[in-house]
Amino acid sequence: MKDVIRQGRLGGERTHDIESFLSSMEADRFIAEPDLLVDMAHLLMLVRQKIVTEEIASALMKPLLRMYQEGVPTDAFDEQYEDIHAGIESGLTREAGSEAGGRLHIGRSRNDEVATCIRIKTRSEIFDQLHALIRLRRVLITRAREFRDTIMPGFTHLQHAQPTTLAHHLLAYEQAFGRDFSRLSDSLARVNLSPLGAAAFASTGYPIDRKMTADLLGFDGIVLNTMDAVAGRDTAGEILAADTILLTTLSRFCEELVIWSSAFVRFVDLNEIYCSTSSIMPQKKNPDVAEILRSRAGSLLGEFVSAITITKGLPMSYNRDLQDLNPHLWRGITGIRRDIDLLAGMIRTARFETERMAEEAGKGFSTATEVADQLVREFDIPFRTAHHIVGHAVRKGTMDLNTLDEAAIEVTGVSLSSRGLTQIIIDTALDPAVGVNIRRWPGGPAHSATEQAIIERERVLADDETELIERVSRVEEAISRLIKEAKRIAES
Repeated sequence: MKDVIRQGRLGGERTHDIESFLSSMEADRFIAEPDLLVDMAHLLMLVRQKIVTEEIASALMKPLLRMYQEGVPTDAFDEQYEDIHAGIESGLTREAGSEAGGRLHIGRSRNDEVATCIRIKTRSEIFDQLHALIRLRRVLITRAREFRDTIMPGFTHLQHAQPTTLAHHLLAYEQAFGRDFSRLSDSLARVNLSPLGAAAFASTGYPIDRKMTADLLGFDGIVLNTMDAVAGRDTAGEILAADTILLTTLSRFCEELVIWSSAFVRFVDLNEIYCSTSSIMPQKKNPDVAEILRSRAGSLLGEFVSAITITKGLPMSYNRDLQDLNPHLWRGITGIRRDIDLLAGMIRTARFETERMAEEAGKGFSTATEVADQLVREFDIPFRTAHHIVGHAVRKGTMDLNTLDEAAIEVTGVSLSSRGLTQIIIDTALDPAVGVNIRRWPGGPAHSATEQAIIERERVLADDETELIERVSRVEEAISRLIKEAKRIAES
């Protein structure tokens, strides 16, 4: 026996499987509130353009405002409706009557309606992510200032390379997250444009005002070409790509926190709220939050690839395939703010084991480069020659005057001690703090360079925050004006 839900619009009986397959209701929960804003803005425009009367608009605006203030009623999400737009419109028609309810959709299609809702919701998520990045970057800068003189080993290939400072390390991540901020911020120039008024794809014969609805919804302008307005989803791909890059950087940091918190390394003690114990081993303190955050980049990459693959073969203009892109977009971007804030919390509350870091800083001949540089500076030896001499000493397993002399005679035929090299000079070069503080050029690990870097990064952070606050305020002010005008119509 067939499980019949309702008659299809083209006739014939649809089964539950067909209805559920075509429904976008689950993903539409993310755009229910934006849909109300779009309805109100569109209705205000229809009134001003004298396409509908204020009386009809008032009858529709009252329930729209109530739903916006109290939340979309659960029955609007009923599976009998194909999407949230149909659910909301059905509720409006029941309350305002078919004469009024049937006029809301004048001059628009679900195509431009959905595209506009997606951009409103995406814009909101970007704002949340940008605010979280500001918080994370501030934590990194604050902790960098705290550890300007904390010597630690720097690594290449996960091997001891050269000494650096914890501040230098933290600032490297802050700068990377600053680029993530820039990418997301730049994307708003393409995301924050209104598709509304494009209708199905060829606009409409009604005398609509696309600029008015764009202004009411806080957009910076319109997507000019109406075909591109409903069919373009490159902005979704752009945000997913930017967020994938962001979480890749976040994942790298979490990998380090996992390694650093291990018994082998012991560079950091993570706050217990970000850890858990074993179900069987009571001594365990597992860095679970860092580990799950580390995995998030892989999950997000999957959403990005899925979204791009869905769109890659679609001809202009709208195709129903685009409906299947939305769940990937929402799953991809809605958890990013939380992820960023979790990392910020871990770093803010972490106890870095500075003595342990200092203990490891000089191991593995990590100061060998400074010894070679000292030979170049003091004795005018070509760097490649100094490199060979020091490399010989490293292979011998000791960095003393006799070993370096032996290597120098082998390589150049002349001992270094005869030219003035002493054990004191060698020991000074081997001191990790000396190697760090001689690297005082912009961006280096020396105290003075780090101090300047912190000042510069604080300036960039302040500029970024100011710009973000201004952008968010413009949108909030536009929505506030929209609601105020909607209330005026509702009360007329």
